[in-house]
Amino acid sequence: MSVQLKFLGAAGGVTGSRTLVTFEGYSFLIDCGLFQGPKDVRAKNREPLLSNLGAKINAVILTHAHLDHSGYLPRLNREGFEGEIFMSDGTGDLLPVMLADAAHLEEEFAKYADKTGYSSHRPAQPLFTTQDVEQVSKKFRPLPRHEWHQLTQNISFRFVSAGHIVGASIVQISFAFKNATRILSFSGDLGHARSLTLRTPEPIVETDALVLESTYGDRLHPKADTIGEFGAIASRTLKRNGVLVIPAFAVGRSQEILHLIRKCEDEKLIPKVTVVLDSPMSKEATRIYFKHPEDHNEGCTHASGRIEDCFLPHHFSTTSTSDESMLTCMKDGPMIVISAAGMLNGGRILHHLKSRLPHEKNTILFCGFQAEGTKGRFLQDNANNLEFLRIHHEEVPVEAEIATMASLSAHGDYADIGAWIEKMQKKPHLVFLNHGDIKSLEAMKDHVQLLLPSAQVNIVREPSSFSFF
Repeated sequence: MSVQLKFLGAAGGVTGSRTLVTFEGYSFLIDCGLFQGPKDVRAKNREPLLSNLGAKINAVILTHAHLDHSGYLPRLNREGFEGEIFMSDGTGDLLPVMLADAAHLEEEFAKYADKTGYSSHRPAQPLFTTQDVEQVSKKFRPLPRHEWHQLTQNISFRFVSAGHIVGASIVQISFAFKNATRILSFSGDLGHARSLTLRTPEPIVETDALVLESTYGDRLHPKADTIGEFGAIASRTLKRNGVLVIPAFAVGRSQEILHLIRKCEDEKLIPKVTVVLDSPMSKEATRIYFKHPEDHNEGCTHASGRIEDCFLPHHFSTTSTSDESMLTCMKDGPMIVISAAGMLNGGRILHHLKSRLPHEKNTILFCGFQAEGTKGRFLQDNANNLEFLRIHHEEVPVEAEIATMASLSAHGDYADIGAWIEKMQKKPHLVFLNHGDIKSLEAMKDHVQLLLPSAQVNIVREPSSFSFF
């Protein structure tokens, strides 16, 4: 009896992470993510591949809560999934918040499509609803890290910290054969040692096979002075009485930026100006972050003993309602605004861009991965020769400074991942590379093959299947 892997997503791309594992008739998914990005990529979320499997899958194990790893769960549940969904404790706190927000956006988009005739369906159907999220949440089973948990008599698994965001975990699966035990590990999304807020990914002692992310398989992140670099961008914007607008992912990146601002304030690189977090989900994710010190990289020396008091900017506020968000768009600088979505593919950030892009005193700062086909990538790549950016069917003049900080990525680069592999005492003889575009995958294959010259290294494409052990 062998282990079978079938890659149903994040194979030749960076979203839709879904890998089907089968052993002795028992089938489970590692991650169950949404395809994100341009319309043709998002269309994959409505293909019947996973819905046909829903009733046949026994369980789901999540590496972390980001929607490209978890966002298809409500849809899978609606299609007949009856098993349990396992995750770390931190993911168990984040996931309901993230899925509820995604469902709200799906429902709002469906209403908008009906109103404008954007959809060919009448009525337009959201991919999933808030009711679907409520139903699937009943199947969530948060578990502690580092303990082995049984799926069947011959299959067990455990979580190991991966950095990246709160709750993010490497998943190790142990398969018991008649005369031996074999371990298959999934890296999920790996962080790195340069984060101001999150711990370095934990090394794993051993694995026989490894499914490895390759998001930055062809790149090295700048090993720059992150505090100094951010301080310089923010300082010149604030001196112009401008507004520094930062599109940021609600979970992970927003918290990193908030603490980065506090560091710059404390080191007197920037003045203590108004800092607004304009994202209800980011607000809730920040609360959850404080709840999980097991993932923190930063201690607290404040007299109160509360991490919030040495973590957040001095003049920090949040918004809850859309009216509060719109009022923030109308305020004058100097000010810093952090808002979602991080790739400019919807949400409140678009209103901030409409307000701030036409004025040269302002700055738009990208500090996260911008996928091909997104508005964020388009603005980032064309900022020097772009006169207008189309937002909400309007042509918005682009006069603001457009800046990018690559050093704030929550993903490790190929050197970070290589250092993580080198710490293993028993290294894999079989490697599957996923979660990267083709260029990144091919480069990562070369890097891994140098580290593991005797290993078989495979670039996976969807849907592709392998049998081993």
